[in-house]
Amino acid sequence: MKNFIVPIDFSPESLNGLELAILFSKKKKINIQMVYVITSLTDYHPSTINDEHKFAKNRFDKLLSQVQPQLENDSTIRYIIKKGKVYREIVSQVDSYKNSVVSASTHGASGFEELFVGSTAIKVMSATDKPVFTVRKSPVPKSIKNIILPIKLHPDTRQKVPFAAEIAKMFGATVHVVTVSTKQNKRDLERLKAYSNQSLGYLKNRKVECISRTVIGDSLPVLTLNYAEAVDADLIVMMSSAIDRWNVFLGSYAQQMLNRSKRPLLSIKPRPKQLPTGFRTLG
Repeated sequence: MKNFIVPIDFSPESLNGLELAILFSKKKKINIQMVYVITSLTDYHPSTINDEHKFAKNRFDKLLSQVQPQLENDSTIRYIIKKGKVYREIVSQVDSYKNSVVSASTHGASGFEELFVGSTAIKVMSATDKPVFTVRKSPVPKSIKNIILPIKLHPDTRQKVPFAAEIAKMFGATVHVVTVSTKQNKRDLERLKAYSNQSLGYLKNRKVECISRTVIGDSLPVLTLNYAEAVDADLIVMMSSAIDRWNVFLGSYAQQMLNRSKRPLLSIKPRPKQLPTGFRTLG
């Protein structure tokens, strides 16, 4: 997590992603690149492109003067102005760097609008293999002290553990390893316990403070978010393997979390048949 790509449209909400990136600069040297994408249909109106480019440059110059004094550890910040589809340009930018992440705001929704999850954030998460931070609500946490690590009934669930460990070490945070399940049969619960124990072992070997909990109910997102609210979590780390931006009415776990969470999320795209060092394969 060295290069933070931050989409900006200059709305107050879009600055949440920038605030989160600034928070990480308090703990290590990072490079922040803000990205503004010109999306207007301006191919036949070159003057409009120039006007929007000037607008973005002026706003960025003012923003740089405000943000640069807040950065620590010799962290840097700059900006780029692009033209095209927002999510494609963001993905292109983050994929052009090694050890990079996206730190983006999502405006969220409520009621019936919640079902329409074909947002830029969802498209970015589905189109890049890089980690994606999303922040829906202000204020952004001043630190990261409690990290939620939901453990689900899927082998991929363990791939997010090293990311949670890295951030926990950075901020001195506690990781809550929370087994969430809608099933109560013995076989599934034993498998979940095994995943949880492996995750706890990985964290303890790296001297990360951790807590183990199990919650059972009717909805995995609700179970996760209720627990996050109860412990005043600062970050939830989840897998984004179930995202399908075209099938917007199905509402995967990741999509529902993105729409509903008031807490910052870190979404990890799983790598096929890959487990972090320190994990063994379950038969």
